[in-house]
Amino acid sequence: MNYAIAEKVVAITGGTAGIGRAVAARFWQEGGRVAVCGRGEERLQRMRAAFPERFLAVRADVSQPDGLESFARATVEAFGRIDIWVNNAGMSDPMPVLETDEAAFNRMVDLNLKSVFFGAAIAARRMRQSGGGVILNTSSFTSVVPTAGKALYGATKAAVDNLTRAMAAEFAADGIRVVSVIPGYIETEMTHANIQNNGAWLTANIAAGRLGTPEDLADAYVFLASEAAAYITGVALPVTGGKLCVQNCTWSWDRKQKEN
Repeated sequence: MNYAIAEKVVAITGGTAGIGRAVAARFWQEGGRVAVCGRGEERLQRMRAAFPERFLAVRADVSQPDGLESFARATVEAFGRIDIWVNNAGMSDPMPVLETDEAAFNRMVDLNLKSVFFGAAIAARRMRQSGGGVILNTSSFTSVVPTAGKALYGATKAAVDNLTRAMAAEFAADGIRVVSVIPGYIETEMTHANIQNNGAWLTANIAAGRLGTPEDLADAYVFLASEAAAYITGVALPVTGGKLCVQNCTWSWDRKQKEN
């Protein structure tokens, strides 16, 4: 399907690794003009080498509104406008409630929630001037089923889904759609160690019988940003392979094995 992304301007926070990098690559492959930001100069340099045209990589700390504003400004200066904004930057460090101090609390809330709130607002102001657009927020399966030891992370992602619904209504008259994407368990650098230790258990919770890849997510982002999804707004879309869709996700696999 032609998603008509060519020449669209796409800005992605946290776009230098994992899901963000795959999303950037997919939009670029579709002909989009892509801007990403991150805090690590080495990763930014690798991205610039990988995408030699229609691409901008900016160093920015999006946990603060000034960093988001500078990223948006650089994107508009390079490409003229913003059509699609992806709030993807985030952190998921384990933080048991009784071991989380105020500084750690603020770091996670700033990156996972404040950046989404102000990033969406900054993008929407520019989209209003250019006739509309799409804002995509990266959520988490912990917004649906929380994880012990990561209570604050799950709470920030649940808040992202709540913001998505409210913003979809607030921005609708300006031609702006807002959608969350809920990833399942995705194979990235961040999850590699846990997969090595607990891969079989993690997969047992997924009806599709496998973990997700960043590319699985990237296809969903491109679809949601396209006119093919023009009537989709104010929702959180799970892209999880059917994670915990039932209590016994391996049922069909177990049955097939017995039949063979």
